[in-house]
Amino acid sequence: MRRQPGSLIFGLAVGMVFAVSAYRMVTTPDARSERRVEEAVVLESRMYLSRRLQIDDLEIVDPLAPRRSAGKSYVYPAEGGWEVSGYYRRDGRDVWHAFLMKLDTDRQLLHLKVQDDDAELAILAERDDTFDVLR
Repeated sequence: MRRQPGSLIFGLAVGMVFAVSAYRMVTTPDARSERRVEEAVVLESRMYLSRRLQIDDLEIVDPLAPRRSAGKSYVYPAEGGWEVSGYYRRDGRDVWHAFLMKLDTDRQLLHLKVQDDDAELAILAERDDTFDVLR
């Protein structure tokens, strides 16, 4: 029985696809475990944001609770830790305020920047080197 060149090429292509996908599965980190770490980072950032702003009931837009009408948010592994961005507001009448937070590899707060015109926040930021309020 003579094989046709098309079936030989098809067999090689399928074999290469399986080989490459098996290689990627072995060499890349598990996506679920990476997602769990990212979720933990975002949950930690929510706690820091609420504490730093001294507001218990914030409405937050972040990678775990996205809302396109407020803007884009992300969690990103950065040099020496993580960056988390998003938006917050105090209540439904308030405008969305952008924030950018940097955490170290142990998820400890390194720096928080918020875009807000609240005078009390500006006073808090003057006393804290890890907190900036941009107007």
